[in-house]
Amino acid sequence: MSFTVQTPQRHLPGAYQATPAGARYQAISIPPPPRFGPLAASTSQDSLTARTPNEQPPASGALQTNKSPPAPEDPVERAARTINDSLAQETRYPELDSYIGQGISSDYEIPYSHAWTPFQKSKMYDIPDKIFDQYNQAQVSTMMGLFADLNHAWITIDNALYLWDYTHPNPDLVGFEEQPNSITAVRLVKPRAGVFIPSITHLLVVATTAELLLIGLSYQPGPEVIRKVELYQTKLSLPMKGVDIDVIEGSPATGRIFFSRKGEGDVYELTYQQEEKWFQNRCGKINHTSTGFAPFAPTISLTFAPKPHEHVVQMVVDDSRSLLYTLSSTSTIRTFHMRAPNNLELAIVRTMPQILSNIGHMVSRTELLSPGVKVVSISPISSREAHKLHLVAMTSTGCRLFLSATSSYAWASDSTGAPTSMQVQHVKFPPPTPGYPKLPQSQSSQVAGPYQGASVDTQSRTLDRTRFSRRFAPGYFFTFVQKDPEGLKDSLFLSSPDSGRIARPPEASQMMMSRYQEQSHWVTLESRAEDVGLVSPPFGAAPTPAGFGNELAVQFDAPTSEVAILTNTGIHIIRRRRLVDIFAAAIRFGGGEEGLEGEVKTFIRLYGRGEIAATALAVACGQGLDVTADSRVARITDPDILEFARKSFIEFGGKPVFNENTMIDQSNSAIDSVRPSPRHEGVALYIARLVRSIWKMPILAEGTTPLGGLVILSRVSLEKIKDIQRELAKLQEFLDANKSFIDGLAGPEALSRVSSRSDEVAMMAEHRALYSLVLLIPRIIEGISFVLVLFDERVDEIILSLSDTARQQVRQLTYEGLFSTKRGKELAKELVKAIVNRNIASGSNVDTVAEALRRRCGSFCSSDDVITFKAQEQVKKASEAGGNSDSGRRLLNESLRLFQQVAATLSMEILQWAVQQFTTMEFYAGAIQLALSVAKEVDRGNFALAWINDGSPPSDTRELLFNQRTEIYKLTHGVIAAVDHASSQSPEMVDGSYTLTAKRRSEAYAVIDESDDEVFQYDLYGWYLSQGFTDRLLAVGSPYVVSYLQGKSKTDVAHADLLWRYYALKQRYYDAAGVQWQLAKSEFPLSLDKRIEYLSKAKANASTYSTGTRRQPRQVLLHEVTELLDIANIQDDVLQRLKGDDRLTTERKQEVLTKVDGPILSLSELYNNYADQASYFDICLLIYQVADHRNSSDVTATWQNLLDAIHKDAVDGGVVQPYEAVADKVRSLGNRLSLSENTFPIPTLLPMLERYAYENQRDVGPPAWVIDTFLDIHVPYESLLSVLEGMFYNDEAPFRGRNRRVIGNDILYLCQKWFSESLRSGGRAFGDEGTAAAVSQTLQVVGQNDMDPAKQQELWTLRERIEQHLR
Repeated sequence: MSFTVQTPQRHLPGAYQATPAGARYQAISIPPPPRFGPLAASTSQDSLTARTPNEQPPASGALQTNKSPPAPEDPVERAARTINDSLAQETRYPELDSYIGQGISSDYEIPYSHAWTPFQKSKMYDIPDKIFDQYNQAQVSTMMGLFADLNHAWITIDNALYLWDYTHPNPDLVGFEEQPNSITAVRLVKPRAGVFIPSITHLLVVATTAELLLIGLSYQPGPEVIRKVELYQTKLSLPMKGVDIDVIEGSPATGRIFFSRKGEGDVYELTYQQEEKWFQNRCGKINHTSTGFAPFAPTISLTFAPKPHEHVVQMVVDDSRSLLYTLSSTSTIRTFHMRAPNNLELAIVRTMPQILSNIGHMVSRTELLSPGVKVVSISPISSREAHKLHLVAMTSTGCRLFLSATSSYAWASDSTGAPTSMQVQHVKFPPPTPGYPKLPQSQSSQVAGPYQGASVDTQSRTLDRTRFSRRFAPGYFFTFVQKDPEGLKDSLFLSSPDSGRIARPPEASQMMMSRYQEQSHWVTLESRAEDVGLVSPPFGAAPTPAGFGNELAVQFDAPTSEVAILTNTGIHIIRRRRLVDIFAAAIRFGGGEEGLEGEVKTFIRLYGRGEIAATALAVACGQGLDVTADSRVARITDPDILEFARKSFIEFGGKPVFNENTMIDQSNSAIDSVRPSPRHEGVALYIARLVRSIWKMPILAEGTTPLGGLVILSRVSLEKIKDIQRELAKLQEFLDANKSFIDGLAGPEALSRVSSRSDEVAMMAEHRALYSLVLLIPRIIEGISFVLVLFDERVDEIILSLSDTARQQVRQLTYEGLFSTKRGKELAKELVKAIVNRNIASGSNVDTVAEALRRRCGSFCSSDDVITFKAQEQVKKASEAGGNSDSGRRLLNESLRLFQQVAATLSMEILQWAVQQFTTMEFYAGAIQLALSVAKEVDRGNFALAWINDGSPPSDTRELLFNQRTEIYKLTHGVIAAVDHASSQSPEMVDGSYTLTAKRRSEAYAVIDESDDEVFQYDLYGWYLSQGFTDRLLAVGSPYVVSYLQGKSKTDVAHADLLWRYYALKQRYYDAAGVQWQLAKSEFPLSLDKRIEYLSKAKANASTYSTGTRRQPRQVLLHEVTELLDIANIQDDVLQRLKGDDRLTTERKQEVLTKVDGPILSLSELYNNYADQASYFDICLLIYQVADHRNSSDVTATWQNLLDAIHKDAVDGGVVQPYEAVADKVRSLGNRLSLSENTFPIPTLLPMLERYAYENQRDVGPPAWVIDTFLDIHVPYESLLSVLEGMFYNDEAPFRGRNRRVIGNDILYLCQKWFSESLRSGGRAFGDEGTAAAVSQTLQVVGQNDMDPAKQQELWTLRERIEQHLR
């Protein structure tokens, strides 16, 4: 079965319907997603695609023979999949281990223009005059340093410590002057959890010449740039007289504190606790590198005994691996494994000679790595960044040594086991000397792996005299080089990974590992650096090495990395420049139109079109940042820059590519074989990077109040999602303003640029891809608005008002689900309804609330929702006014009208609520009417009725609509039950007038009776029967009752019984007989007695006159019923005979009885399988009669067999005389056979019985029992006399000779009985004179033969009496 779509499907804008191209590929259309009703959330898209009322759904057979096309993908879902693909691509950014492999390199991209520099100096803060005033009073020593993460700097002047917020224009000094000893070292660490009050966020470890002090520090970030630092006295100190401490390090994760004393190589740990314990003070120390009783004995270093001059110059902690690294004055690196709670195990020792030996196979001899070279600083690499690499060591010649550690069985990438071995994995040499040519093999290193064939300057002195360096994730290196001969000024060499090039290696090396590409440049400080620290939060684009270093992924989502450098003249802030900032700067300083295009092409060559499309789009949307003249970091708003970025996005965005190879077997759609343009990739990347921090994040977070109550919080700060919303709004505005210039969004006019069918298909695919993203943007914007609206309310109360299922789903709802899934949108609507309901309950105006919701997040609060809210408000007002009051009734009718307006979108929950409220206020008619209206809108094509009429086939899409309507009709059952209950509690009339309850009942049943919803009526009748309301159903006058019962009677006996009862009550006897006749013939599991009962009633009903029924059909039905009843009676005879037949075994009897005591069998089956086989000759005669079998020989033989069988059974039984048994059977059959001349032939039976009596029962019983037997069943006298005359005259054996007197005696007896009977009735003898004369003549002939004298006398006496009557 097929059907024609009468309503043409709409195409998306720009779908190019009128394309005049050849049909080389299959037709492509982009239909919009189907609209779903709220009650059809679980229905597939195919089954609920809009149809016209006359349209029929496809038959199930069609679904089996023709493969249905796949459901069109929702554009927003497609866009969400694109975003997920983009985010997944970002996570595939290479691990650090993959591009810093075994070997050497010196790949640095030193920009030719300051526009390309990876870092820029954003600001410089002067040291306050107050500090200089204190400095001028110094007598012994001073030190300076940074607490960069707190935006504070510090200085020690003799015994005093001062802190100040260097970002404040006139900061206050926070001083610590409560001790008299000179300060030798200061370190800011994180405290151990649980030791101090929560307000103490950090510890200041202050080492003096006499003791080691712990000072509590409270840091409270305030609004704008106000930051408050307070110091607390902890009364924790450790005496350290005689030895100065110069190196301190802390573990942020555990709060452990390590230190080393000046001139020594031992590593100590400072222990501290809240209270003193037995044999343990609140503060103590542990020497982890000496043996014996070091804590109680004078400290003598054993570890470095051969080299007493060796001491620790630097400590660094890697909490991700529980490792502590130390660097000594002899460039020896030691690795310690930190075990809880206070254990520290020395795991690895690597001296400088060992390190140089380790890299000997990588590079030939170079002065940069000669024995005199020192390691000036070390920096850890966490396990989040790399699995193999652990540490970076910087030499005094500017070489970076990347070291990896291994355990005995694998790379030491976890924090559970200590490493056992450490080796150099990679050497990064300084940048080549300016003008450095490609070196010969003897001076350059050709290595395998990613650096194969690379020319490395292993003799470059550009970083010679490096004082120290610091590395910050994901690879920012700050190297301080002393180029000033007097040592008063440092030059700063900055380098960072080029994330774009690492993520996208050159085409020629696609099959090889990425190379360690770095951007670098020099910054002149004009002063000596004292300290350096990270101001911004630590970088991390992912929690695992894969994707961790992807700076491009987080350039719009995370704060830009900033580093503070403290010099003796001030604090310099160095800001990392994002790719978007570099691109904007390149546009600003590109120089001329041709130069700008050249810059863009350079970007494309280095980073690819997709990345540059995303970057240009970001700049055009105002994402570019730069340092202004007044040292502020501000967005770039220069119209020329924004305009060129716009042109770059449009003109350099590339084109979609159609891959015809995938269309060889026509298995894929042509449009699916197109790879969208890099421009599409750029848009997707930009959107993905804007929403990456929230996309997979659950919206809600649950917590508890101090009193144990529920509190709902946002997983992401509301300011963060507002920022995302603002940027997306700018993107939406940009795309809308420039859609006419963007291929794929320009619309049909773009066809003018299409030159082939392939280009057309590619353009259509581009449109589909871009249009999906364009649709997603407002969904995200409105979704964020909805979240903001949600948190403007009492969100905890709203969540608690939801159902358990909805509440659990809301808890798990992510931003992605909210933005892009149908279920997310439905949950949002549930929340919107909860918000409105809460406001209604609190007395707020629903129009105000709904309008605010619709204005801020219209897709979650449509115009239908507003009407629904108004209707709910009317119900609430009606409840307050009273449902039976005039005003309450008006409000209820108005709410019903409003609800009916939005019946197509009314959710089941709201419908249930409305019906319940209407019922409570006795608005029964409105409750039923509303339910019927919603059911009609759910199935406007009335496909549920068609499904019922087709026999309710399983696995049919229409069944879903039927089930939905049934759920709605169940609500009316409750209303009817409430109506009946109220009616039972109240009289119908009072003082001659109907009561209000009676009127309400009448209104409700009027709606029911007047409804033309056939499916509803069917459902109602079914509910009546389930409740036992049979009489109510039979009293219904609707024509749908008959249709309902007719449909149900096909599969259910009870409904068929109700159907004929309904006909009988309505005096439609002919129809009742027809139902009963069908029941008797049906395959229902009915007993034979029940079928005979139905046939008997059918016969009676068919015999009764019915108004409107013609006589002929009634006679035909009566004949058919009678005929079937005869067969059923015969079958019943067989059944009863079989029950008493001892010839059958128990098992066989049960089997036979089961078959016979059921459907009525055919006469042939009854005869051949039962009656004839079982020798039931009397039943065979009955079958002859009904079947109108006229073969006289069969009938005669059957009668003879019957007589023989009866005689034998009587003789064997001995209970009755054989003649009696024979007589009874003949009388019985005579009545049942109606003396038929075919099956009860008198001319055959009478001689047969006479012979039987003479041969088998002579002188047994009455002489004339044969004649009496026939007379008992009213066989006519003349018929018997005629047969006896023939027997007498024919002289047949055994009635010959003297035996003829037997027949003569029977003739005499018959005539005597006839004569007496005729006279007793007052008539003439034998009826008329002619018959009397014939009888007299026959008697005369009989009397002339040999007879007994007594009989002879009787004969003459009878004859004389006849003659007298004749005279």
